[in-house]
Amino acid sequence: MAAHCCEHDAPEANQILNLPRYRRVLWLALVLNATMFVTELVGGYRSGSLSLLADAIDFAGDAMNYGVSLAVLSAALSWRARAAQLKALSMIGFGVFVLVRAIWAALDGSVPDAATMGVVGFLALCTNVAVAWMLYAFREGDANMRSVWLCSRNDAIGNIAVMGAALGVLGTGTAWPDLAVAAVMSSLALWGGWQVLRQARGELLQREPAGHAR
Repeated sequence: MAAHCCEHDAPEANQILNLPRYRRVLWLALVLNATMFVTELVGGYRSGSLSLLADAIDFAGDAMNYGVSLAVLSAALSWRARAAQLKALSMIGFGVFVLVRAIWAALDGSVPDAATMGVVGFLALCTNVAVAWMLYAFREGDANMRSVWLCSRNDAIGNIAVMGAALGVLGTGTAWPDLAVAAVMSSLALWGGWQVLRQARGELLQREPAGHAR
């Protein structure tokens, strides 16, 4: 069996441990992601950075994902798996969006402001590391819980790349480092979304025989 994004075998998807704590973590993650969405949106427009604008949209998507997770937290596994499918499709859609924007930016040729990229990227990194740390204990749950963990983990990796791109833009005076980061973020979204979608489909298939047996 192919390895999942977290590089371990899929766990038994049948329960959520410490539900009250998980709910509190999701609410805090939702607030943090919504705040960073506004911060990166403003920073991205002011700096002209594609990677910051893409990351702002990613923060908005994550905030919605946490909202969906809260809505289906106590639902049956089949409904949580369906919610994970929707979130996986949003991750894939984000990856496609970044690819299209990267092509457009390459044709435009404008150079983003490296200083703004670096500062906002560092704030985003701190936020995602904090969220990923809070969610680390729940990474072994079902597809819905795993998708939340994957989003935070991948976002933190993307933020490090944004900060590296800021240094690259500063050193080269070109937009290519920013575009390279956009490609990295796109590949992470596409790969992570595919992995979550595959696990969610597997969980739905496991539940079908029980549903038909009634």
